[in-house]
Amino acid sequence: MILLTGFEPFGGETINPSWQAAQRAAAILADDGITAVAVELPCVFGASIEALGNAFRIHRPQLVLCVGQAGGRTEISLERVAINVDDARIPDNAGNQPVDEPVRAGGPAAYFSTLALKRSLRALRHENLPAAVSQTAGTYVCNHVFYGLMDLLAGDQVTARGGFIHVPYSTEQAEAHGAPGLSIDEMAAALVVIARTSADAGADLRIAAGAEH
Repeated sequence: MILLTGFEPFGGETINPSWQAAQRAAAILADDGITAVAVELPCVFGASIEALGNAFRIHRPQLVLCVGQAGGRTEISLERVAINVDDARIPDNAGNQPVDEPVRAGGPAAYFSTLALKRSLRALRHENLPAAVSQTAGTYVCNHVFYGLMDLLAGDQVTARGGFIHVPYSTEQAEAHGAPGLSIDEMAAALVVIARTSADAGADLRIAAGAEH
């Protein structure tokens, strides 16, 4: 079972391509005989992790891909690390705006993704899908959910793998903002590649994909 999550719209947008792409990717995987489900999360601190936890308990997935929108980015971002801090530049959809607060008090400073990031990067580029390993998932609700996911997966008797993927604006959003974007079909195709690659429990590659700043 593969669980994909996306977010409801936020920040004045009427759509969130992370949710559209997650739905489409789950349908493609299901058509290929792979059990997959997509769940929409609220763009709200606290409630988003609660909704993720409920979905995990209901579906008991072996692989979890949480997906969020990073408007302005030019490629699919394979997030490497979730940090234990909420620092919201804008309020969430419930009006919450935590500043310099932990995602979980007393929790580890950070968690690393357990997806096959480098193998996924190579596979995405082989399919001519723009992608990069990202060293920051921000400090908004996306990172909040990423940290919550990895905290959940670090629990006793949990053997699932998981991580977080950021997608750019959709093509329509990109036109409205004068910014880079990808089609929902391209995003969904990328999520399918990442899911298929990470479902294989083999060791990840050791190829350079870091950043100088």
